[in-house]
Amino acid sequence: MTEHLDPDAMLVAYDAQLRAHVPPVLPAGVTAEHDGPLLRMVGFDHGGFVVPYRDLSGLDSAELDALIARQRDFFAARGERFEWKLYGHDLPADLPDRLIAAGFEPEELETVVIGPAAPLARPPVLPEGVTLREVSSRADLDRIAAMEEAVWGEDRQWLAEGLEKEIAADPDSVTVVVAEADGTVVSAGWVRYVPGTEFAGLWGGSTLAQWRGRGIYKALVAYRAIRAVERGYTYLQVDASPDSRPILNRLGLASITTTTPYVWSPAE
Repeated sequence: MTEHLDPDAMLVAYDAQLRAHVPPVLPAGVTAEHDGPLLRMVGFDHGGFVVPYRDLSGLDSAELDALIARQRDFFAARGERFEWKLYGHDLPADLPDRLIAAGFEPEELETVVIGPAAPLARPPVLPEGVTLREVSSRADLDRIAAMEEAVWGEDRQWLAEGLEKEIAADPDSVTVVVAEADGTVVSAGWVRYVPGTEFAGLWGGSTLAQWRGRGIYKALVAYRAIRAVERGYTYLQVDASPDSRPILNRLGLASITTTTPYVWSPAE
């Protein structure tokens, strides 16, 4: 399937349509603002983030360092952590070094993968005893957060809070799906529909360790692909972890670039 995709063309479309895209309806308390070539998002429960236009090489060294410092100082004044979303094809090439020098720390590298939605929009195949269900209530979102905490070993309550606000602001912008077995959430994922673009984004996809390797992740992809196609979206986009990327590549999504969160946090 990936042989029909032009990764270079997909990267151009991704940059043009998704980077610096601002949803038409933002969750309560969230604001979006531009600072030169950066989009800055403020007010999320898990901190803010900035997304640069991919080529900052037009700025001289002093201007670039000042731009970075300005973001750090803005969030420092709020006492808030934030993420600078750095892509593998971003310029200038020494941008990672400049972020580290400004006090940012890189987190795990992910791969941006893109593929056509229609071939994946097939009835999900699930192991015996597992069912899929769309959810939106806070109780179900809390169950997703608890599952994520079991998978990652860290607090994920911000996830339930963020999804609740997102759904309240624009219920048609996201579909949240859980995989359940005997009343337990064993996996979950959501699809965000990006208006004015050809893309729907797949997020989540964490699965309890004892339920991995049974096709649940693929079933969640298929279910969300169906919903994306129903709404007229052509492509699926995922920021894939090292565990998910091989599965998605086998399903026909092409790797087009990488992304690394560079995170700045206020001093304890």
